[in-house]
Amino acid sequence: MDGNTTGPEPTPHLRVVRGEPTAEELAALVTVLAAAASASHGPADDEPTSAWNDRLAWARPPLRPGPSAWRTSAWPR
Repeated sequence: MDGNTTGPEPTPHLRVVRGEPTAEELAALVTVLAAAASASHGPADDEPTSAWNDRLAWARPPLRPGPSAWRTSAWPR
């Protein structure tokens, strides 16, 4: 038994189907794929958003057209 064999040959994660990319092109592709895989996909939903940061609370309420709507638009809500 040969002492240099450590097990079955590992399968490659990428395979070139067409063309002959240079080593630099393959390195760029691997870098982009690694960055995309490790990128954060937004904030975690573990903690609720603070009411101070809620932008919807600062938005104007929807308009309600109708009789005497101009008068009631100044009333406190």
